[in-house]
Amino acid sequence: MKRILTLAFVAIVFSASATAQKFAFVDSEYILKNIPSYEAAQDELNSMSETWEAEVQEEYQSIEEMYKSYKAERVLLSEEMRQKREEEILQRENAVKELQQKYFGPEGELFQKREELVKPIQDAIYEAVKELTAEGGYAIIFDTASGASILYSNPRFDKSDEILQKLGYK
Repeated sequence: MKRILTLAFVAIVFSASATAQKFAFVDSEYILKNIPSYEAAQDELNSMSETWEAEVQEEYQSIEEMYKSYKAERVLLSEEMRQKREEEILQRENAVKELQQKYFGPEGELFQKREELVKPIQDAIYEAVKELTAEGGYAIIFDTASGASILYSNPRFDKSDEILQKLGYK
């Protein structure tokens, strides 16, 4: 029985090596850094983000000033005036949180702009990788940009420059 299992194992190893798969890798960060339109898109997104962050921060500072003023005057206000001022502060905080969601939320303007500017570039890269996979007969193409899953990669199998060429960049 042991001999049959050993022969079966040897047969499996030989059949696996006979149908060896080809692997390659790309570095998506390197590819993206070499595409000028991606850099321009990132610059535009960063600019928009900084502008909106400043606007939100300014609103929060304004609310902080309102709260400090309220705390200083609270002892002089009637109960009705205190409640009114507290409600104003809360409404303003809620408005700023809504503004923050509008800009930076999961479906916010920054996300939508990123989809508009970056997704076509990423889709083009994906299509070029698919094309390279078919042309080269690769079973798998890894992305070394995420890094953690590949401990060593021989530069000879790096296909990043070929992807850039397929996209029309040098």
